[in-house]
Amino acid sequence: MITISESAQAHFVKLLAQQAEGTHIRVFVVNPGTASAECGVSYCPPDAVEPEDLEVPFEHFSAYIDADSKPFLEDAEIDFTTDQMGSQLTLKAPNAKLRKVADDAPLFERVDYFLKAEVNPQLAGHGGECTLMEITDDGYAVLQFGGGCNGCSQIDVTVKDGIEKQLLEIMGGEIKGVRDMTEHQRGEHSYY
Repeated sequence: MITISESAQAHFVKLLAQQAEGTHIRVFVVNPGTASAECGVSYCPPDAVEPEDLEVPFEHFSAYIDADSKPFLEDAEIDFTTDQMGSQLTLKAPNAKLRKVADDAPLFERVDYFLKAEVNPQLAGHGGECTLMEITDDGYAVLQFGGGCNGCSQIDVTVKDGIEKQLLEIMGGEIKGVRDMTEHQRGEHSYY
């Protein structure tokens, strides 16, 4: 679920020693599953533990995670480093902005996750985005492009050599290809 390095654990032990007996830490995500998702760590006194919290025990303390944050903290890591610039606590949560889907989730959900997690961050650099509209009965992922992708002269390369090639490598037994349903109109918004 969540990994806390030995150096981060030692840091938390020092901090918790200055708190009331029985205080642990809480790891959470504010606005989970959105572009504005933020991860945090706070003190968690005994009276703040909720019945639906997940307890992740460590040697000298426990980390509590609320039910809403749980799926977004999958594969999260907390580390504490010290160098000539000082000390820093880092929390990396790759699924905070987008809930990770299971390997056995429906095909639509897995393709949608791939587009949001892998493709859209790349397209965003050009002011674009794509949305999965449907998966046809004959196995084609139908995409709608927006922003800078609409009217871009390289859209065919993006669809065939980029998105389709990656999807076929990952889900080739389930996906036959990608189709673009966008009516591309060249304009000021396009990236050249």
